[in-house]
Amino acid sequence: MSDADFRLDGKLAVVTGAARGIGRAIAERLAKAGAKVVIADRDMVEGDLVAAAIVAAGGSAAFVSLDVTDAVGVAAAVETIHAAHGPVDVLVNNAGIVRNAPATEMSLDDWKSVIDIDLGGVFLCAQAFGRRMVEAGRGSIVNISSICGEVTVTPQPQVSYNAAKAGVNLLTKSLAVEWAKRGVRVNAVAPGYVGTELTLRGRSNSEWFETWMRWTPMGRLGEPREVANAVLFLAADASSYITGTVLTIDGGYTAM
Repeated sequence: MSDADFRLDGKLAVVTGAARGIGRAIAERLAKAGAKVVIADRDMVEGDLVAAAIVAAGGSAAFVSLDVTDAVGVAAAVETIHAAHGPVDVLVNNAGIVRNAPATEMSLDDWKSVIDIDLGGVFLCAQAFGRRMVEAGRGSIVNISSICGEVTVTPQPQVSYNAAKAGVNLLTKSLAVEWAKRGVRVNAVAPGYVGTELTLRGRSNSEWFETWMRWTPMGRLGEPREVANAVLFLAADASSYITGTVLTIDGGYTAM
């Protein structure tokens, strides 16, 4: 294996939910590896800033407005990106939200919002971009899952998030098998607790945070860059014989 196996020179990568947090770190890492990165996000202001920062650092990036729950909008974004930048080589489905509420109290709107973004959005984007990849006979899709797709975390209640991420894991495996002979690899990364806005509420709750750290053998939060490095591995030729894998990055949480 050479350094070239971890390069994405001449490739186009789309990262959803890349205006902040893990998504931003992924976009920046892929750009450093040589990819032209499309920041696909609902937040135009922050998305433009991320793209500008990547360009200022010597990379190549552009912003496209995208709501992953809008099937028509996703299809339009695929066409826009293809017309402006060419075929997409890498898709990272990162966009996601969480709602912390007991199952007996969770509203249908809260349930649907999480399922629609965290699972439905992954499918819509994988389907729309995947069609082009299958036609081209090449491509790599990396879905951002979570340890919550494998184990029930505690003490925060988040039944919709857990269900959505479990769905992402099996969706990843299903697409991987379906597209394996078509030249398209599909994998997922499952982070544990990472220091981003998504975990801000939990980090500010001493009971939640102390429990998280007690169940994490490494005793610390993950960093967005650590997740981004794993995504780069799965996106690049370094992982050319890997598909249908859910790579866990959790400081040992699920090993307990």
